Amino acid sequence: MKKKDYLKWDGYFMGIALLSAERSKDPNTSVGACIVSEDNKILSLGYNGMPAHCSDDEYPWERTSENPLDTKYLYVCHAELNAILNYTGTNMRNAKIYTTLFPCNECTKALIQSGIHEVIYLSDKYSDTPSVIAAKRMMKSAGISFRQYEHVNKDIILKL
Repeated sequence: MKKKDYLKWDGYFMGIALLSAERSKDPNTSVGACIVSEDNKILSLGYNGMPAHCSDDEYPWERTSENPLDTKYLYVCHAELNAILNYTGTNMRNAKIYTTLFPCNECTKALIQSGIHEVIYLSDKYSDTPSVIAAKRMMKSAGISFRQYEHVNKDIILKL
């Protein structure tokens, strides 16, 4: 008799996004993303961090400063954009992305351009910000569906 409590696709891919977020060195918000094809194949992964060849010891991780150049926001590459940029294939049309945080407006532009058709997100803690409001507006215009991930109440402990 086969196992009945196996991990469904949504849980599997959100779990991989959560695991990817563990690569982030951001002390405040760690975000992970997993792009998946129509036939449930992982196309790419990403997490928020400094661009390649930019030392994360050299650039700031602060959220606030009188000088914007001394905050992380002008330097950090978001998880969704990293996942798009990490993709080495030729076609993401009709793919979906699992992300631990609802995408910002800038990442949404890249998601639209890359052909992603669905966004499954874990948290929408910035839902009232202009960036996320604009992102949702663009997704609706572009025909991208989005939905919050539904927890399955399953704990998985990984010993690494």
